[in-house]
Amino acid sequence: MRRMLASVGGVGLAVMLSQFPEYAQQYTQRLGGAVDELRIVTADFDHAAEEAGLDREGALDRYQASSDTFLADRGESMERTFVRYDQLSQTLQKIQGADPIERFRNLPAFLDTDIGRRTLENYQPAVPVTMEGLFYAAAGFGVGYLLLSALIRFCALPFRRRRVYYRS
Repeated sequence: MRRMLASVGGVGLAVMLSQFPEYAQQYTQRLGGAVDELRIVTADFDHAAEEAGLDREGALDRYQASSDTFLADRGESMERTFVRYDQLSQTLQKIQGADPIERFRNLPAFLDTDIGRRTLENYQPAVPVTMEGLFYAAAGFGVGYLLLSALIRFCALPFRRRRVYYRS
């Protein structure tokens, strides 16, 4: 009975962990799309600044020097856009350069809450046919089997029969 329940736990965790590579792939695609769009906005701003004879900092200074609060707010918004572009670009490079174990270990630190949430909202499960997916499935089965087996043994301790040994 314990082995059957532990196997169910192993299969359950295997299915869950086998989905990680697909989630990571879908997250990376969304992150790449966000970086591409921010690259276009950044390049457009830099190009417009260059045409006006300014660099990015000079253009942002001009926004902030304006007495018009709308323009000053737009300058602050652009600064946040540039910071986000840099952060997301660095995150994308780290994820793309990571091996499967690094990606699993570090993905929580990489998750941008907005992109991560939207990825989960639209996540489509996939059958793991890659070596990475099979690796995660096997690891999930092993860990799930061991954890559930240990939990069952622990819970059964109070009901275990004690052997009485007689000395002769």
